[in-house]
Amino acid sequence: MTKYKLEYIWLDGCTPVPNLRGKTQLKDYDSFPTLEQLPLWGFDGSSTQQAEGHSSDCVLKPVAVYPDGARTDGVLVLCEVMLPDGSPHPSNMRATILDDSGAWFGFEQEYFFYKDGRPLGFPATGYPAPQGPYYTGVGYKNVGDVARKIVEEHLDLCLFAGINHEGINAEVAKGQWEFQIFGKGSKKAADEMWMARYLLERLTEKYGVDIQYHCKPLGDTDWNGSGMHANFSTTYLREIGGKAYFEALMAAFKAAKDDHIAVYGPDNHMRLTGKHETAAITGFTYGVADRGASIRVPHSFVKNDYKGYLEDRRPNSQGDPYQIASQILMTIDSVPKEALKSVAA
Repeated sequence: MTKYKLEYIWLDGCTPVPNLRGKTQLKDYDSFPTLEQLPLWGFDGSSTQQAEGHSSDCVLKPVAVYPDGARTDGVLVLCEVMLPDGSPHPSNMRATILDDSGAWFGFEQEYFFYKDGRPLGFPATGYPAPQGPYYTGVGYKNVGDVARKIVEEHLDLCLFAGINHEGINAEVAKGQWEFQIFGKGSKKAADEMWMARYLLERLTEKYGVDIQYHCKPLGDTDWNGSGMHANFSTTYLREIGGKAYFEALMAAFKAAKDDHIAVYGPDNHMRLTGKHETAAITGFTYGVADRGASIRVPHSFVKNDYKGYLEDRRPNSQGDPYQIASQILMTIDSVPKEALKSVAA
């Protein structure tokens, strides 16, 4: 028997952005435990904005398990928060997600490294040289001496855990980086994004650096904000698609604009200004290869008879991937596919 270190990880009840929480228990297993072998566990919800002190018990229900490359015999256990009666806690957004195994999501998580109250690499006062050389940059003057160590180690931790991490790059602003997570199935994609965030935040503890996810930490300045662009497709969009369906889909997204913005992350009005590769929050636009549109349409999508994937560029870096994916799927589901097929015929 091996004593495994089980790190139970969950989202707390803080708003508008939940925090990741985690605590460890040790249990003996003959081999790496399966999800079915992992027990329910509890925690004090009064310390996480999820319960009152007079009735503070909350339940952790394991929903996904990953090997932990940072610990010997380590196990990462992603959990949903449940009430004692077994029903989902009100803060449990995963339990309400509209799931579709045929929906593919690719999330592009941008963020800043922060140290001493400013982006990594910024001088103690003022600003570094203007944006230009930092995006996909190389060399000490562009990326410093610690950021790449962190992103490379984070990449390895994600791959060890079996998370479908698809890429990393330095971003437009100094101290800003991005990683991409792709998953087949809306729950799976969102699960892996939250776990990748957890691994990044835990990793930076040993470097004395913080992760700043706020979408516009430098305010109204000539520095890019951070997004979490959502690339999405469904089985229908990949295999059937068509111009009529695409146009109906874009009309549905326009009509549901406010519903999307409501779950695309706080303070998005600071980021979606029409500047710095964003569309204005007050409108809805789409365009081929247009990074200043609400939805970017890849050239490959049009060339393939309007089949493939689309990119919603409005979600921001603090957005909850469970809610983002669910809202995108709700809007997609509002479009009547069969009627459009009859029109096209």
